[in-house]
Amino acid sequence: MSYIENNLINDESIIQKTKPHWVLFLGPAITITLGLLIHSSVGNFLAFIGLLYAIRGFILYTTSEFGITNKRVVAKFGFIKRISLEIMLSKVEGISVDQSIWGRLMGYGTIRINGMGGTREPIPYIPNPLQFRRILQERIEEIDKSIIA
Repeated sequence: MSYIENNLINDESIIQKTKPHWVLFLGPAITITLGLLIHSSVGNFLAFIGLLYAIRGFILYTTSEFGITNKRVVAKFGFIKRISLEIMLSKVEGISVDQSIWGRLMGYGTIRINGMGGTREPIPYIPNPLQFRRILQERIEEIDKSIIA
């Protein structure tokens, strides 16, 4: 079971859940390939560095998850050192999407959630960040309507 599934509160259900974008592996793959193409000690060193970054990316990929429930937005990073971000949807004041040119081409970005009290929490490497933001905004709007009614 995932972190989000294990930490649901009363009457809470998952609306969307995702992992980091695969682009985490692109840089290490290029570095390893270049290292293997260069037949020297420099190439071996480059391939080794690429392998270390690939391991780091694999750990980040497998130990991170992002989700939207009917009550919260949740992000969890790490295995040994765990960092979790959990903001009640009623406390979200704003959402922004940061996408580089590469992010737009490859379909990933960083979501920044502005919470009450001035917190501005980034969630990096979100696949399809505009869709994630749209789903989050729709859920916040539903909560706002239910509070007003």
